[in-house]
This record gives sequence, C-alpha cells and structure tokens, in this order.
Amino acid sequence: MIHQIRIRVLPEIWGDEKKLKASVSRKLSIPKNEITHIEVLHKSIDARQKLVQYELTLAVYQNENFQLTETQFPQVKNVNQSKSVVVVGMGPAGLFSAIRLIELGIKPIILERGKNVKDRVTDLQGINVHNRVNLDSNYCFGEGGAGTYSDGKLYTRSHKRGNVQKILEYFVRFGAKRDILIEAHPHIGTNLLPGIIRNMREFILENGGEVHFGTRVTNFNLDQGMVQAVETLEGKQIVTNNLILATGHSARDIFELLNKKGIQINLKPLAIGVRVEHPQSYVDSMQYHTTERGKFLPPAEYSLVKQIENRGVYSFCMCPGGVIAPCATQPEQIVTNGWSASSRSRSTANSGIVVELKLEDFIEFEEFGPLAAMKFQESIEKRAWKATDGSGKAPAQRLSDFVSGKQSADLPKTSYPPGIQSVELGNVLPKFIYTTLQKGFLEFEKTRKGYISDSAIVHAPETRTSSPVHIPRDPITLQHTEVKGLYPCGEGAGYAGGIISAAMDGWKVAEACAVTNL
Repeated sequence: MIHQIRIRVLPEIWGDEKKLKASVSRKLSIPKNEITHIEVLHKSIDARQKLVQYELTLAVYQNENFQLTETQFPQVKNVNQSKSVVVVGMGPAGLFSAIRLIELGIKPIILERGKNVKDRVTDLQGINVHNRVNLDSNYCFGEGGAGTYSDGKLYTRSHKRGNVQKILEYFVRFGAKRDILIEAHPHIGTNLLPGIIRNMREFILENGGEVHFGTRVTNFNLDQGMVQAVETLEGKQIVTNNLILATGHSARDIFELLNKKGIQINLKPLAIGVRVEHPQSYVDSMQYHTTERGKFLPPAEYSLVKQIENRGVYSFCMCPGGVIAPCATQPEQIVTNGWSASSRSRSTANSGIVVELKLEDFIEFEEFGPLAAMKFQESIEKRAWKATDGSGKAPAQRLSDFVSGKQSADLPKTSYPPGIQSVELGNVLPKFIYTTLQKGFLEFEKTRKGYISDSAIVHAPETRTSSPVHIPRDPITLQHTEVKGLYPCGEGAGYAGGIISAAMDGWKVAEACAVTNL
C-alpha cells in the first residue's frame, strides 16, 4: 500500500532518516518495519513561527517495493534535412523553443550573439576584474542567457502560462539534480547551470539543429508584412519565413531596430531600484528566529513587499549566500544583479529592492516613444557610472545612511567584484525612486527588525528587472500582430519573468510556429 501524507517536522528530524521514519510511523499508525520507502513529493520551509519546520508531502510505501519512475520524453528523429525555423537568442526561451521544434520534426537554426558557456567565463572576468565590457558576451548575453551566470533560480508564479513540472523535468534530463522537482523554491546554481546548458546544446546539435555563436542579428528583411530573412553583423543573410525572437530583456539594439523599421513595439513599465547586501548570518537570524541556523536548514532567503503611496516596493531575485555581479552590457554604465552557487555558501546575502514604475514616470523621455522606459533605464546606469568617476565601481551607501539621506563615511566589505565607492545615492537615482525606497525600507524595518543596519550595503542601480518594451503578438498564432512569421518570445518580448516562464513561453511559441510549418 502507498500512502500520501502531509507532515510537518523539525529540521533535525528531516535530516535524520530514522527519525523521519519514526515520525511517519506515528502519523500513519503503522509499524516502522513495514515502511519500505519514503518518497518526498514536495518540500518547503515554514518559518512564520518561532519554531521553524519543514512541510513535507510524502509517498509512504508500506510493504511495497519502490521503483523510480523515469520521465518518458518523446523520441526524436534527426531534423537536419527538415524545414527550418530561425531562433534568435539562446537563453531559456530560445533553448526550449529549439528543443521543442526538434521534437516536432523541425530544424532550429539558433543565432546567438554571444559565446558558448565556457568561453563566456573569460569575458565575465573582463568586467569583474578589468572593467571591460564585451558587447556580445557578458552576464546578459551568451549561451544560456542572463540566468546562466546569474543564479539559475527556477521559482515562478507563472503556473497558468504552462506546465512548470515539465520544464523542471527537462532540466533534470539534462543534468540538474532531482531535488528541483520537489523544492518549493528550486535552484540550480551558477556553478552547475553551465553544464546543463551545454548538454542542451549537444542535444540540439546531435539531432540536426544548428547553433551559431558570435552571430549578432542586425536587420530583418520583410516583404509585404512577412519575414523574408535576417542579416548579421558580418553581412551574412539567412533566408527564413519563420523567426522566433528570443533575445532577452537587455537586447536594446534589437528594440531600436524594431522601432526603426516601424515594427510595432509598446512601452512597458518595469521596476528599478537597488541591490542590498546583508551578512547571511543576519538573514538567517531574521528568518529563522535564532542565532544559529544549524546544519539541517539552508541559508535563509526573504521576500518583502510593501505599498508606498500606490507603488509597490519589493524584493527581487534574492540570493542567499551569494554575490553581487556587474551586469552592464555597454561601456560606461553600471548595472547590478546577484547570483548564488548551488551550495549558497558565501557569507553574504543580497536582494534587489525595487520600485514599481508607471507609464507617466517616463514623461521626460516621451520623445523616444516606445523606447522611453529603455532610455530611462540607460540614463540611471550612466549616472551611476559618472558618480564614481568612471572607475567601474558601484556607487553605494550603508543602508542606515541611505535612509537618513547622508553619504557614508566608509563602507563595509562587499561581494561586488569591481568594488564600491561611497556616494549619496539621491544623486544617482531619480528622486521619486530614492524617496520611495527610503520609505519602503522603513516599512521593512517594522516587520524585520534590524534590516536597516550599518552592516547592510546599498548598491546602485538594479535596472534590468524585466524588459522595457512589450512586443505585441496574436494570442492564437503567437505571431507579431503586424508581421507574419515573426514570433516575439520570452522575457525580452514581455512574456516572461525568469528562467521557467521564459522556457515555457519558448515551448509554447515553438508549438505555434510548428502549426505554420506542417
């Protein structure tokens, strides 16, 4: 017999197989020696009370043999000689659209402006150490997209957009640990995700797809409202009537190209703010209500949301045991983001704290039409660069000084590789963002005592939370509303917000694209 139960246990019970079996035995009122296997179906942490517990959903096998059921994936045929679809961008949306196209018997031709995951590392060192930005290979551009070297968090609230479990199973297929199938907030880690991305690429190549690195698309050729070809920076023309555009939220040159060619794009509000770093030990004590986390609890994370004068102020992309990274895609700009390795073992934790923006906030840049939010982003990134005299360091304040509105006399050590420089951030951020953040932090302090402290550092700015444009598409065919054969896809087009939702959108667009190729 197999019982499915939900049970709450202390961390030390979760970490001890014998103790867990004893708890399950009591819960079900069955002898321990009759429990042949306990399979964890879902695991989360409930830290709302002083006594932190794991919430588990378990399949308990009583006098029953357990056999792991492997996920069955579709059999594929080599698509080398099949009809083709060009996929621009090799982030999660592009990768999963390519995988799904192969399953549907269609050849994906991927054009990626950046380098493969291995060669990207050199360019990341370039910006981390030498303040040198490669326009095509950086934290945002390259194989695997922005998520590859900025954490690999797989948590999403976008369950209505597609089958989250299926996407997670594909990650496991290509090398992720099975833990991601049961975790409430699954996470792969920057150290492991590149290998998984490489395995996806090998699957695509082995089954007849094409991958072209270092291939930046610079033009779309149209005829009577239909895609005819794409052109690359090197002058190469690739003929196609079906183009999946999956370029990510930082492909500003693509947004400018679309606008220049009169292909409709729309202004989209986003969120902008800062990235705050605390000692991980503080976050642990704040969340777990104890000075010692213990060995059976992971490094703690937090999620904070407040409404300040009809604007949301919230935490974004929280990285326990992580590092703040320089994520500019052009010279003379500062952009911060964060990442964690799979172990989340660093001594610091960081999170974006951002302010919800509205269409009227971009009035100063209205001359740029649908690119106004993008220009707004860019202006802040340039001000941040100038604030530290072009040193490449991030302008920063102690959080206590940020709230008080004064420049910090000195700063604690930071995980941000290029370093930080003391700046009064009211001179970097637009005034309404700065004052809204100040009020937001004061509200956070009411429920998270000690959040505002001298040991917390505010780094500016956090600007790349999502795409600054929305590329409209037909809700049925998923083609652009004006251009036949153009399939806007993923986070850059405004249809996703993270790895999982982007992957699901890529999957969905591939299926829609296949209908036009059958």
